[in-house]
Amino acid sequence: MLFRQLFDNESSTYTYLIAADYGREAVIIDPVKRNVHQYIKLVQELDLTLVAAMDTHLHADHITGLGELSKKMTCQSMMGMQSKANCVSKKFNDNDILKFDGFEIKVLYTPGHTDDSYCFLMHDRVFTGDTLLIRGTGRTDFQHGDAGLQYDSLHNRLLSLPPNTLVYPAHDYNGMTVSSIVEEKKYNPRLQMQTREEYIGLMDGLNLPNPKMMDIAVPANKKCGLSE
Repeated sequence: MLFRQLFDNESSTYTYLIAADYGREAVIIDPVKRNVHQYIKLVQELDLTLVAAMDTHLHADHITGLGELSKKMTCQSMMGMQSKANCVSKKFNDNDILKFDGFEIKVLYTPGHTDDSYCFLMHDRVFTGDTLLIRGTGRTDFQHGDAGLQYDSLHNRLLSLPPNTLVYPAHDYNGMTVSSIVEEKKYNPRLQMQTREEYIGLMDGLNLPNPKMMDIAVPANKKCGLSE
């Protein structure tokens, strides 16, 4: 498998490029608009054909590259069925299997961070968006977030995956690039809460400031990052 993990310094966002091999079709997960030129250059260097750009959820901390990539690379734009972004060309639902050239992605609906949060499962790895971070979890205090639903998504969906499943989040703020389910079960402090109620209490007490880009990013991302 051809796999590239790309990083946006301003929003601490990870973007993932996946293909079966050089010269094949590819998909990109959680692209950032200001880095679209970098993605296109890499796709061309690797002789790939970009067929899909996918977001794990409607982001509040950066403007998505879905619209620009769709326009410039004529690829499909994809988000979950619950997304408020009606500009995408395809919406997926829980347990859908997205079939591409030489690989498949299983879609897992994991609400909690937002009401349209999804994770993408491949055979040895899961792209967890903001649902599960490395040694953390995504906040649940805006965009119809729900700490109880996030607890359910974590414990009923993600933590039931095989222990050695690699965890690739949408963000990291401490220089970590990858983890695993077994590592997060052992070392993630938010996964040590003994009950659903305890987890809800923890998340409800965070009192975090809004993302600085929120008022710009959310309306823009409902239009796939395109101004027109």
